[in-house]
Amino acid sequence: MNSNTLAVVQQYLNSHSVLCLATSQSDRPWVSPVFYATTDAGLLFLSASHTRHCKNIAVNRNVSASIQRDYSDWNDIKGIQLEGIVVMVPENQKAQMIEHYSEKFPVTGDNAPPAIAKALDKIQWFQLIVSKLFYIDNSQGLGHREDVDPSLLFSSRPTEIS
Repeated sequence: MNSNTLAVVQQYLNSHSVLCLATSQSDRPWVSPVFYATTDAGLLFLSASHTRHCKNIAVNRNVSASIQRDYSDWNDIKGIQLEGIVVMVPENQKAQMIEHYSEKFPVTGDNAPPAIAKALDKIQWFQLIVSKLFYIDNSQGLGHREDVDPSLLFSSRPTEIS
């Protein structure tokens, strides 16, 4: 791995907001865009239990995902591909995670508009624990990707897995 790649990947994770989460159940794949925040343990996101991706996660915690902008030139493509497992955030960590998430997305914080606050009462908090991560950068050559060790990006793991 290029010595600069780790810093580039960390900056990429912190500067983007949408994760395209791929889940599956009974050999039926599904992709859902979700807003995420980076934590010491992985990628934090929220969702409602009635969604297809949450129903899939309840049966199969193994997921893959990508993070990227929309590009019009193949040579410009940069992004992240990853895989891991999704765990529910334990009750004793929810307040800390909600505070962390609202730093990136203030609309979800203490002063959330009534419609957002009402929606937040009905959701669940999840952590994507990354086990494999690739950084894609076609500006270095079409199809260029670097394997990045997730333990260099995420220093801790949840103490409890639900």
